[in-house]
Formats: sequence, C-alpha cells, structure tokens
Amino acid sequence: MALEAGTPAPDFTLNDTDGNAVTLSELRGTPVSLNFLPAAFSGVCTKWFTAIAEDSRPYVGARVIGISVDKKSSLGEFKRQLGADVTFLADFHPKGEVARLYDVWLDQAGIAGRATFVTDAEGIIRDVDQVVPLETPDVDRLIASLSA
Repeated sequence: MALEAGTPAPDFTLNDTDGNAVTLSELRGTPVSLNFLPAAFSGVCTKWFTAIAEDSRPYVGARVIGISVDKKSSLGEFKRQLGADVTFLADFHPKGEVARLYDVWLDQAGIAGRATFVTDAEGIIRDVDQVVPLETPDVDRLIASLSA
C-alpha cells in the first residue's frame, strides 16, 4: 500500500535526463506531482504523459516529475518525443530505491507501480492516486489536487 495523504514525502535525490541531481526537499515552496511510471514508452505511460503534455490547463505553478527505473537516456528520449514540460528522473541505481520509499515497488516485476503523489509547498503528501498497471491515471484528478 502506497504512502498516505497527510504524511511527509520522503526526501530523495535522483538524476534527471541531463544528469543533474534533483532533490525533493530543495523544491519546497512549490507543489510537486511525483508520477511513478513502470516503463517509458509503454502504451499506458505514453498515453498518460501525452495527456499531461497536451493539457492546456496550467499546472498551478507545480513541478511535474516522472520517476521510472528506466535509464536517464531512455527517459530523455521519451521526454523529447512527448515534447513534455516534465522533469523525468531515473530511479535506476540502486534500482527502484525511491519507488520503495513510496511503497509502490513491484518486486516480482522489477518496476514501480503506477502512482501519483501530490505534495504541497511544505512537502506534505496531499493526494495519492495509485492505479493498476494497465489503467491510466486521471489527469483531471491531478489538476484538482494541485489546485487545492
């Protein structure tokens, strides 16, 4: 079971697609949407992040982050093909470490489950949307959570 709303978001540092370290606690002061994806380029992940990239609504000043066990080079190509204004982070080594912190790691599959955690500016989880692997998360719910 994923972490629940009302709990502090566990801090972590991962590399983005350009090799820059991104630390969650350094983003305080801004709402953040942490979106765990099982695999870049899968049909559902592509549909999900295409919906985020093409949505014309503003993300209420929030930072939208995708986290996957894919290598940063694969995530960089995924981002390029989507044209998404999303920061993608590689939870590659040790594999799934951050997914385990958020209790969304699927050990038998060796991937993160599909889940979104919306944090407020103080780093408290305000909403959790965890769906089964073949289901696409609700972008409308993401927007509503960031707006709250």
